Amino acid sequence: MGPGAGHDGGDVAAQAGHTYISSVPVIDRHSPLPLWAQVLDDLRRRIEAGEFAEGFPTDVELVEQYGVSRHTAREAVRRLQDDGVVTRERGRGTFVTTPTIEQGTGAIYSLFRSLESMGIEQRSDVLDLSEVTDPAVAERFGLPPDTPFVHLERVRCADDVPLAHDEAWLPASLARPLLDADFTRTALYDELHRRCGVRPLTGTERISAELPTDEDRRRLRIGARQPVFRIRREGHHGERMIEWRETVVRGDRYSFVAGWSPTSAYGTTLTADD
Repeated sequence: MGPGAGHDGGDVAAQAGHTYISSVPVIDRHSPLPLWAQVLDDLRRRIEAGEFAEGFPTDVELVEQYGVSRHTAREAVRRLQDDGVVTRERGRGTFVTTPTIEQGTGAIYSLFRSLESMGIEQRSDVLDLSEVTDPAVAERFGLPPDTPFVHLERVRCADDVPLAHDEAWLPASLARPLLDADFTRTALYDELHRRCGVRPLTGTERISAELPTDEDRRRLRIGARQPVFRIRREGHHGERMIEWRETVVRGDRYSFVAGWSPTSAYGTTLTADD
């Protein structure tokens, strides 16, 4: 048996074979599974559920939550650290480690393709797929206020963890066939090309780092001080604007990478909002 096995004299007594601390069902002291392993399994479950967006518990908090000794709590966290699930920084505490998704700039890209190429399972929770009118969106396209658009709103998930909230508007005269598409596990541009015979060929993006709104926090299950990227994209096919999109991406899971060389360059524009 590993460290923390057995009854662990420093642990709080269980009630009816299980301890329920702070609504966390965990410890079965009659189980042959060591206490540290039970705590470890439950911590993994809570991490996968995105519970520690605001920060990972201290050893003292884990002792209180699980009713175990400090030695048992530390052993469970040590196992998480050995597996690369969490990192400990002296003077700062323990943090959940999350893989960063790198996205190149300077070309039309697809979040779907980026995730698939990394072997990350992606899924979208479709919040809305409908035909709408929106005067503010129509103004961006330079079209009359009553112009109908196809509106697609999704929460994009990477390995079942919310990664981005994405809204796209496309002129209904072009994109109406998209209303029959299932966007749970497919890319917008793939469906646009297959069903409508067109895709963006050029475009512009403005990317800003911001603190999340309350809605961002709820949708992405993140803390108030966890930064996000807010991406505003225009997509064009020839002279025609065919897409307006706003995406909010978790800053702890995503980074943008730009390449350069002596013979080619990329440009950036810094803007300040009043």
